[in-house]
Amino acid sequence: MSIGNSPEDERPFEDVSEEARPSIGRALRQARLDAGLTVDDVTNATRVRIAIVQAIEADNFAPCGGDVYARGHIRTLAKAVHLDPAPLLAQYDDSHGGRPAPTPAAPLFEAERIRPERRGPNWTAAMVAAIVAVVGFVGFTAFKGGDDSGKSAVAEGGSTPTSDKTTPTPKTDKPKDPDPEPSDSAIAAVPQDKVTVQVSAVDGRSWVGVKDHNGRLLFDDLLKKGDSKTFQDSEKINLVLGDAGAIDLYVNGKKIDDDWQPGAVERLTYTKGDPQAG
Repeated sequence: MSIGNSPEDERPFEDVSEEARPSIGRALRQARLDAGLTVDDVTNATRVRIAIVQAIEADNFAPCGGDVYARGHIRTLAKAVHLDPAPLLAQYDDSHGGRPAPTPAAPLFEAERIRPERRGPNWTAAMVAAIVAVVGFVGFTAFKGGDDSGKSAVAEGGSTPTSDKTTPTPKTDKPKDPDPEPSDSAIAAVPQDKVTVQVSAVDGRSWVGVKDHNGRLLFDDLLKKGDSKTFQDSEKINLVLGDAGAIDLYVNGKKIDDDWQPGAVERLTYTKGDPQAG
């Protein structure tokens, strides 16, 4: 009876170190699960994209973009799931031809600094620039309106004196005429072969646009309270009133008594003869 070792005892010891050792991806995945972390948790903590985390856990290092980046991601993920990165890096080097040649660290650090800034445009700076532009435009419009308040623009030979700027408060009657409405003689004096339109800002300021029958722009500006403009054309006057409720309108010497509401925008067309709003 043999008292030596049994056949089983005589089997050579198996070196199970390589076979038993899990792959890099499996080790990282198991450590993440043991830590109770999701892929999203790891991505938020490391800024490594979800697709790259999933690829590394599947032992696919191609999306990393090279050995240097793959080793960097392995080190980052290992620390996030509380693993020592050194054995994983050694295992990666063994299976990928050894450790890669050192590369300058500055570009990598610069990439890490720049990456969070690529999430979107700088809306704060854009908003500040827009606000500055709007404030500048409003200030320019008010300044331009103040410079033009003492001037009178007349198209096709019409003339209308402006209101007296020495008066501190504009009067409720027409600045250009001593009478509140044109007299019968004034109406009769309006040329019959032309259309004459008088626009007066009596209840506030309003933007006014005026074109003749050819579409030529006669006026495009802000009328301040108390200002009055007169326009003539041989056939037709087209008007756009930005705040019709602030305007008194006379066409061919006759007042237009439409009940325009404050702030209402009106587009009007007048021709020779009796006033007709188009």
